[in-house]
Amino acid sequence: MEDQSLKGLVFFVINNCMQKEIGTVFIVCGPTAVGKTAFAIELAAHLQTEIISADSRQCYSELGIAVAKPSLDELKKVPHHFINSHSIHDEINAGIFEEFALQKAAFLLSKNQTAVMVGGTGLYIKAFCEGMDSMPEIDPIIRDNIIQEYTIKGLPWLQNEIAEKDPVFWENAEQGNPQRLMRALEMIRTTGISITQFRKSEKKIRPFRMVKIGLELPRELLNQRINDRVDLMLKEGLIKEAEQLFYHRNNNALQTVGYQEIFEYMEGKITLAKAIELIKQHTRLYAKRQMTWFKKDPEISWYDARTIGVGKVSDNR
Repeated sequence: MEDQSLKGLVFFVINNCMQKEIGTVFIVCGPTAVGKTAFAIELAAHLQTEIISADSRQCYSELGIAVAKPSLDELKKVPHHFINSHSIHDEINAGIFEEFALQKAAFLLSKNQTAVMVGGTGLYIKAFCEGMDSMPEIDPIIRDNIIQEYTIKGLPWLQNEIAEKDPVFWENAEQGNPQRLMRALEMIRTTGISITQFRKSEKKIRPFRMVKIGLELPRELLNQRINDRVDLMLKEGLIKEAEQLFYHRNNNALQTVGYQEIFEYMEGKITLAKAIELIKQHTRLYAKRQMTWFKKDPEISWYDARTIGVGKVSDNR
């Protein structure tokens, strides 16, 4: 892990990592609350380019505080794409993101040879960099049965099924995302093989260079930033936001840390204090899974977020 200021890092990537004949996409990744948004905006501003968000929740226009979108001021500083671009009623997945991001990257690279991508959804970044693997057809009867079982038995049943039948996938899965869990269960019931086994195809070659920049912090500091961010979200109106979305609580996009716990509080299942405690706990666990995913990528160069000027709670997205 190198100790580099933002200025030094930008100088380095501009002079050593850019190939003008093909263009360069700088990919900023890392766990939630580490400061990716603030850094990516500064990087894009230095490069005079725009940002593609690689976040599976910030694309939904109806969601806001709980998914830590860039503020209006931040969005004014640098144009963002895949932010507020879709509705919670749209079907969004890694394949759709891949197509969207490739088209947007091609447009940005044609203008000034650079683009910045930032986000913590590892599967989306992988899809953009390497392409999506082809999957076998799923028996529609199996799919319908799983949907019916999930509707009756709920998310805990689905989580237990995956943990038991596909522990390899479960270890790094978005464990609160029923759509992805059901997809994995469909695969194991159809083929008897983990969905992870279908993600080993040859990488697709992209017509541009990719430079991956990972931001990290010591665990204790990151956990404190997560806790502080949750407190800030509550001050900014997280509960009111959840109330406005309560009718849509079973929508896949709302199976998200921050909303689910508040929904349980609103339904009288837990106290508000317990809901806040769970949001912090679940976010810390999510950050840990993100780091497990990203640390497996040898192409990521890691930097301590403190050395690049990211430190305020308001900058910890």
